[in-house]
Amino acid sequence: MTRPLSVAVAGLGTVGAGVLTLLRDNAELIAARAGRPIVVTAVAARDRNRDRGVSLEGLRWYEDPVAMAAEARADVVVELIGGSGGPARGTVEAALAAGRPVVTANKALLALHGAALAQQAEAAGVTLAFEAAVAGGIPAIKALREGLAANRIGRVTGILNGTCNYILTCMRDQKREFGDVLAEAQRLGYAEADPSFDIDGVDAAHKLAILAALAFGRPVEFEAVHVEGIRNITALDIALAEELGYRIKLLGIAQQEEAGVAARVHPCMVPASHPIARVDGVFNAVVAEGDFVGRVVLEGRGAGAGPTASAVVADLIDIARERHTPVWGAAHSALSAVPALPMASHHGAYYLRLMVLDRPGVIADVTGVLRDHGISLESMIQRGRAPGEAVPVVLTTHGCQEAAMRDALTRIAALEAVLEPPALIRIESL
Repeated sequence: MTRPLSVAVAGLGTVGAGVLTLLRDNAELIAARAGRPIVVTAVAARDRNRDRGVSLEGLRWYEDPVAMAAEARADVVVELIGGSGGPARGTVEAALAAGRPVVTANKALLALHGAALAQQAEAAGVTLAFEAAVAGGIPAIKALREGLAANRIGRVTGILNGTCNYILTCMRDQKREFGDVLAEAQRLGYAEADPSFDIDGVDAAHKLAILAALAFGRPVEFEAVHVEGIRNITALDIALAEELGYRIKLLGIAQQEEAGVAARVHPCMVPASHPIARVDGVFNAVVAEGDFVGRVVLEGRGAGAGPTASAVVADLIDIARERHTPVWGAAHSALSAVPALPMASHHGAYYLRLMVLDRPGVIADVTGVLRDHGISLESMIQRGRAPGEAVPVVLTTHGCQEAAMRDALTRIAALEAVLEPPALIRIESL
């Protein structure tokens, strides 16, 4: 029998325990597809006595994951600790320094340090695999890096955070406000006790930075991603979007433009007919557009023990078969130096909601500001009349520059009749 592939796992949380369970439950199937058995021989975690629902009998235990990565007699190290630095980064660096392939699900680590880690892996001649880092069980990494390798990718769009997608779906279907749905999501375990990483768009931005690097053959650059979250989305905005033929989604969008690559995460109004508008609940989706293949849509569960473990083990099977692909799809020397574009250069249409005093001349003042900044209107909705009281006014624009819209918003917010900061949502034609 061919010698088994031995694996050391750093981190035994939900995903780590899921990897051990999957490798044991589907051992025969995995061995057939890998060409040899894949067995865990060592683990590292903080609490040895915690019940994780999976037997650890016969495994070598390490308190220190970095020491395990450097010393364990294992062919591959799997990093499932999480976090962009600390023991997670130390574990990956130690494994690569020892000449061991690494599999990780750590999107923050890759988004922030992926360029340096890729160079270290390339210098060592070993694999750094990360299918589980983006969109859980959806094979988005392999699709972009390998399945679509013959295509020039024009744009990648994704629903990359299940927590935000769940919240926006419930707000739409149940006509509830953001805070109420967030509290329910926390009770159900869909949102963390501190949900800021998700609802402020940071998690999605980490994943988009990875997808953009793969799609456009350039080093990963998280700092170049424009990031906004969903805290300011209201049930009124969602209802008005539906009326206008749109749904609101938190999207990550990376696009190749003539002057460079633009990468942004923010709430979007998406045409209700587009496939990504119909991806609801905790599901994720990735849409890639290639010059020869056209549009490819991938949808599935973006988190959880099962989907994420599935992606980790898929990478282990590749390593067992000695299938090796450069981290970002090409050698470091072949990566593009195309610049990142600032958000101020974005050109698109906008949804603008104002709460204003219902009195003569207010709309003229607002439209005058937009006119002064070269912004033309496509439509306007004003709900009811309440002289002297606050009423919502919704404007949608034709395409204009982000910088011009931002300057216009500053002037509009300063108008005496505008009672709260304007709500701005970008309209995506996709």
